[in-house]
Amino acid sequence: MGEGDSSVVEVAGLSAVTTPAASPRPFLAADVGGTHARIGLVSREAGTARPVNVHAYQRYACAEWPSLTAVLEDFVAHVAPAAPIEQCAVASAGYVLGDAIVNDNLPWPVSIREIRERLGLAQLAVINDFEAVAYATQFLTGADTLGVIDNAAPAAAGPVLVMGPGTGLGSAVLLPGAHGPSVLATEAGQIALAPGNEREIAILRVLARERSHVSFEHALSGPGLINLYRALCELNGRVPALSLPAEVTRSALDRSDPAAVEALDVFCGLLGSFVGDLVLLYGARGGVFLAGGILPQIRELLLKSTFAERFFNKGVMRAYLQQVPVRLMEHGQHGVIGAAGLYLDGHSVAVS
Repeated sequence: MGEGDSSVVEVAGLSAVTTPAASPRPFLAADVGGTHARIGLVSREAGTARPVNVHAYQRYACAEWPSLTAVLEDFVAHVAPAAPIEQCAVASAGYVLGDAIVNDNLPWPVSIREIRERLGLAQLAVINDFEAVAYATQFLTGADTLGVIDNAAPAAAGPVLVMGPGTGLGSAVLLPGAHGPSVLATEAGQIALAPGNEREIAILRVLARERSHVSFEHALSGPGLINLYRALCELNGRVPALSLPAEVTRSALDRSDPAAVEALDVFCGLLGSFVGDLVLLYGARGGVFLAGGILPQIRELLLKSTFAERFFNKGVMRAYLQQVPVRLMEHGQHGVIGAAGLYLDGHSVAVS
């Protein structure tokens, strides 16, 4: 995004992209996380409940590619070779600084200028990843989700909270409005970790020795799961045998490592407590959608965990929270659909 680039403006010190009325020609939409990049060839879908038509879709493992530019080039060359591409909307965690999308959870630096020049794009929009997922929740059906906490009555009208642990911990809120919903992107994952029992206090003490600020993301994410596991090994006087989040998850599910089992139990309890806090913070009477890459892998464990108990454990607000449904969604194409929908809506968007 260089000086003199008419598609870029500065808003409150953040790089933002002004998007004119999008043409009906198909364009790229990308949902980029620390583990996977999901790319779609999309276009406006008129006259339907969902405003975006996905013509082609591909998921890439980020670690297998040298850059986001290479991923997008491969998609254009092999998945959508006949489509002339002039526009792209990229949903990513992090923030825009000069030419780069800055995000420690991505496996490589992202150059905005390189993407635009190598793909010959006239427009490139950068959107917060959970803002895109939150936008897409308005198009979900019951078949797209799994009930974690269900209520007999439908969700009340009101804000909808979307949050989930993956490589990081994302969160956004879909806000109803007279002229359609809007999305509030948040950095709720950076809120200071609040332990709910003596065991979690002991874990916090261990984590606090390595950093001055311990956030919920330091516990509720892939790296956070490793943090919990290592802290519990230390508290139990054991040498950690596992080093990857997938190993901890697998060992917890097959119950082959006691510290992994306890780490997932603590993880689910902390998650329930944190989600309950965010519902109260944002007045999310419209319900909660849990997303991210970790929870679909542990869905049965999540349902049997202390998640619901901790979610409701908010004193006088228990009855309030009992009216709020919580559902688990597969990430799938929703980030791609949300990125494309926000772009088509003509929003000026920025990564915060």
